[in-house]
Amino acid sequence: MFLASGGILAIHQNMKPITSGKDSEQKAIDVLYRISTLAGKEKNPLLALEGILDEVMNTFGASSASISLLNADSDKLAIEVERGLSKSSKGFELPRGIGVTGWVAMHGEPLLCPDVSLEERYFQLDDKIRCEMAAPLSEGNRTVGALNVDATETHAFSPADLRLLVLMANEASRVLENMWMIQQLRRKAEQLQTLVLVGQDMAGTRKVEEVLESITREALLLLDCSMSAFFLYESETDELKLNSLQDKSGSLYHEETLNPADSLLGTSLRGHRQVQTRDLFRTEEHHFTGLIREKNLHSMLVTPVVYEDEPIGLLTLYVDRSHRYNDDERLIARALADLGAIAIQNAFLYDRVFSSEEFLRKSERLTTLGTLAAEIAHEIRNPLMVVRLLFDSLELSEQADSHQEKDLLIIREKLNDLDQIAGRILDFGKSREAFRVQCPMREIMTEAALLVRLKLEQSKVTLTMNEPGADYMVFVDKGQIQQALLNLILNALGAMPNGGHLTLETAVEENRWVRVLVKDTGRGIPEEFKNRIFDSFLTARVGGTGLGLTISKRIMRAHDGDLELMESTAQGTVFRLSLPIVE
Repeated sequence: MFLASGGILAIHQNMKPITSGKDSEQKAIDVLYRISTLAGKEKNPLLALEGILDEVMNTFGASSASISLLNADSDKLAIEVERGLSKSSKGFELPRGIGVTGWVAMHGEPLLCPDVSLEERYFQLDDKIRCEMAAPLSEGNRTVGALNVDATETHAFSPADLRLLVLMANEASRVLENMWMIQQLRRKAEQLQTLVLVGQDMAGTRKVEEVLESITREALLLLDCSMSAFFLYESETDELKLNSLQDKSGSLYHEETLNPADSLLGTSLRGHRQVQTRDLFRTEEHHFTGLIREKNLHSMLVTPVVYEDEPIGLLTLYVDRSHRYNDDERLIARALADLGAIAIQNAFLYDRVFSSEEFLRKSERLTTLGTLAAEIAHEIRNPLMVVRLLFDSLELSEQADSHQEKDLLIIREKLNDLDQIAGRILDFGKSREAFRVQCPMREIMTEAALLVRLKLEQSKVTLTMNEPGADYMVFVDKGQIQQALLNLILNALGAMPNGGHLTLETAVEENRWVRVLVKDTGRGIPEEFKNRIFDSFLTARVGGTGLGLTISKRIMRAHDGDLELMESTAQGTVFRLSLPIVE
């Protein structure tokens, strides 16, 4: 097609005026006018070419005519449209320099052959042709095609006819130039719109696998590929692992793990640059060997996917012909790779956040179990101590027979075992002072906000953090303080089922205490719960454990701080966390 020429047709220079009389001049003016109006009638360049041929046939009373355009991939002339030639001529390719058409395309000059039997340059395509003339179609200084006219009689065309044909070819070039530019702009606008939609779609995707499938699928549509693939780079093993493979029929299952060394893929990955090949069979690429031959794939474009100078993977595109990707195609592939890099990184971050949240949930459960176990052990140990004292004071062994003595020994042994068990449980529930380090309070708050970012979005809750000018240090078990803060944030989200606003406000008191106010715009705490809000198993929320606030308060007090309920109304609730500042 005309699009395969890869450029814009320009008006041919150095044309001679027609000097064969007023009738001929008027004839030329009329036909050129009709050709010039084709741009307003037809939006499709192929249909415009057909209209031009119809004018040529009528003007010269020709037996046949054709328009051939240079294929940028094969560097051959292909017949795009024809009139009067054999059916086998459609799509026929001719090397530049061969035949009348090839000679015109190579030299950029018109040619008239009054008798083709006397012309050495003539290439026979139809044995009925006796006379032929051709004019070049040019793009700037480069010839990109030819307009041919044939007749079944010798000397059917004159030099004046050839000059008119040249003018018609020039006018056709101008018309097609405008149409091509409009088509290119429309195509680019559609591609940009598609890229925007693709970017929006991928930005909302949480799973890496879905992002990769989206990239390969859209690459097929945007760049008209035969097959597309995405390789994720695993830096620890220095390997490329195939994660998504698609052709026009859909997803393909194929396992492939590659060493990127000494290959086009490796060149693209290491150099952070696009590479391409027009002949996969002549390169030493060893991936997809079977698929490449099965699907008859010839050309490949490799685009690196990079985020902040770190390689994430490769997007590879394949076509079933010899093809050189132009600047526009490479730019689109690059844009798609850049959008993919951001989406992949977001998906990775989501996975890490989800894992962190899951870890914190497990940590909370363990802390809860430890606290409950410690409470139970303490409650058991007190009466156990009384039982032991009473048992020792009874001096039953002097009055007991041998069987009773054995029983008493067993009882004493089991009492000792129970005491040891209770002691171990109490040790498990003790403060984790060994895990405490100096840490900026701002860091604790920022990381906690990051962990709940997705939950905030899902809950339609906006977060504002008001921090002091200085960054105050606290000596804490960072994970436990974050747990206490997260408990408050999650409780606040639960109190705002329809969305709202959450504020984390930091203040400093007498340079001794850092205070964090957690303010929400939720429905408030029921009046009957306010005085018992920190009691274990007290909850007004369906599915709640009633332990979050209890654990949070104990964590704060274990750090020589405190957790307090400052205010709770129908307009919202305010909690305050307090920690001593490290001097």
